[in-house]
Amino acid sequence: MRSPSGVLRAGGLVVAVGLLVASCSCGAEKPTAAPRTTTTSTSTTTTVPKPTVVAPLTGEPTTDLAAAERPALVVKIDNADPPARPQLGLNQADVVYEERVEGSVTRFAAVFQSTGSDPSGPVRSARMTDIPILSALSHPLLAWSGANSRVTRAIHAAPVVDLGPNVVRDAYERRGIGGKVAPHNLYVTTSKLWARAPEGAGPPAPIFTYRAEGAPLAAGARKVREVHVDFGVTRGAPVDWRWDANRRGFARWQRGTPHFDEHGKQIAPQNVIVQFVGYHRNGDADVGGNPVFEAEQIGSGPCWVLTDGHLVEGTWSKASNDAITTFTTADGAPIALSPGRTWVELSAPGGATVVG
Repeated sequence: MRSPSGVLRAGGLVVAVGLLVASCSCGAEKPTAAPRTTTTSTSTTTTVPKPTVVAPLTGEPTTDLAAAERPALVVKIDNADPPARPQLGLNQADVVYEERVEGSVTRFAAVFQSTGSDPSGPVRSARMTDIPILSALSHPLLAWSGANSRVTRAIHAAPVVDLGPNVVRDAYERRGIGGKVAPHNLYVTTSKLWARAPEGAGPPAPIFTYRAEGAPLAAGARKVREVHVDFGVTRGAPVDWRWDANRRGFARWQRGTPHFDEHGKQIAPQNVIVQFVGYHRNGDADVGGNPVFEAEQIGSGPCWVLTDGHLVEGTWSKASNDAITTFTTADGAPIALSPGRTWVELSAPGGATVVG
């Protein structure tokens, strides 16, 4: 700490200097201050926008370039009602196929590519109906709980990467949430399966045509409020798709109740395709002795395309297992969908009706 005398000495120095300056400037012309020159340095920050690409299975732009380049991942998801509901992953899948399996029970083939779901399920077995779906997706990864020996041989012979629990055990787990019990409680982590994709695996080719923003709907499109799809009258999952203008999608109802996922979010994709296909008994039976059905997806037949609150009637066509199914109007033009998620209902002829 400075002493008081030190403070006084400092003060005296300041006074002395001040007197000296005053005495030297008496009678002298005051100098003119030179004008100040101020230099302002400005820096410009340029924000480079992230590059965007179009996700192949939704037609939507994305900046997640890594996701856009990864292969499709198909997860077989249980739809036994009520033991499998609510499910996980159905709202995240780019495309979901609903197929009749045994009796009037349906099952889903959920195709993930632009986004994943950790976890997803319940995971169930594959069926012969899955072969034409899988084969058109450019060697997709497959999450399944197995199958009988005939279906297993067919899957292994198809252009599919088997990533079932026997191959990637740590990607699967049994969950007892909601009181679910085996076989309705097996779930898979999609990120762990993508991490096991073989070297060189790439994205699928686009399987739908999409409308540009503001482009008109296909010729013949008519407004529709609700479409009912029924896979049988004994039991299973009768479905209603109701246009929801607020969400710009078709909200799904199953067995008369809103179809929510485990997060409490109702399923409402932008597009629903009702693809009318024949079904035949393929000689297999489930554990209860019910005959197993197989969809006939090679050839052609009628289809309904629901998009943007409208229904477009057309024709589907598929030449072979690995060919992409096309959906065209009466004059042969592709039916363009709204960019977003799509559900495909593999319905038997006469299995769908327009409610309003």
